[in-house]
Amino acid sequence: MYELKTLLPQFDIKLPTCMYALKNVSLAADALATPASTSSSSTCNDTATVAARQEKVLQQLEELKAQLGQIRAGLGVCGKTYQHTTAFQNGGLKEIPLQDVVINGHPNFIPYALLALKNAWRDLYTIDVKTFTHSTMADIGPAAREFEANLAKVPVNPALPKINVTLIWKNCEHTEMISSPTMYVPIYGEVNIIRYLGRVGPAEYRYEGSALCNEIDLVLDICYQLLRCNTHKTQVAMVRLLDKRLQQQQYFGGSQMSVADIGVYSSLIRMPAITDKDLTPALLAWRKRAKLVAQI
Repeated sequence: MYELKTLLPQFDIKLPTCMYALKNVSLAADALATPASTSSSSTCNDTATVAARQEKVLQQLEELKAQLGQIRAGLGVCGKTYQHTTAFQNGGLKEIPLQDVVINGHPNFIPYALLALKNAWRDLYTIDVKTFTHSTMADIGPAAREFEANLAKVPVNPALPKINVTLIWKNCEHTEMISSPTMYVPIYGEVNIIRYLGRVGPAEYRYEGSALCNEIDLVLDICYQLLRCNTHKTQVAMVRLLDKRLQQQQYFGGSQMSVADIGVYSSLIRMPAITDKDLTPALLAWRKRAKLVAQI
């Protein structure tokens, strides 16, 4: 065959000094010319060097693991590699630490669900609500001031899991909640705020894993429609739907109070046009039981 000369000129390449120098392990002509004993001893030396270096790296990793364990212990974090918390039971939703949430609400549409949940979760979970008034509101009115006073009466237990809620009285059309500190992604409607708090609240009020999940969601949807009815006739029609969902149960979630009961109870308070005459005997009996828990 013809011998081809290289087309690239010979350059004086300076190799970097910050990298490991790897020996050529290919079977080059000079390697073939090396005696077998010399090659074998060189291979053994290289293997011993790599083993010693690996042992040193493993030792450094153990020291790093011990330092991380000390940091975890200092921060009070569980040292287990994987732990099934209540967040695991809630579809993997991270709940510790929870971001503080901000709720913008109009004094004419008071989110009574916050007070009801705060009372219902008194021994399970703490909702620390702080209220402020936006510059768009000249006066929040007596009902909102009474609502603030009732919120302040519920004590905050520092030993319980807590979520901080900032309620801002604002001239806004819908009650909205902002849960992200970096992105303005509001959650509209008191019913949807109840759904969010139900997901991060105590395990006793989480309903996504229960057999009544669809039923509770349906009741909350009826509450959402009830708050948007424009006539008394349509309001009464929604109340009749709630009566059908209650059936012979003590609560809308079965034998125990749920976020569905919180939603219905708060919605009925916000609808002064609905009187006792519009409620069925079953709903009147339910309201007495729910009042003992919600304390509103």
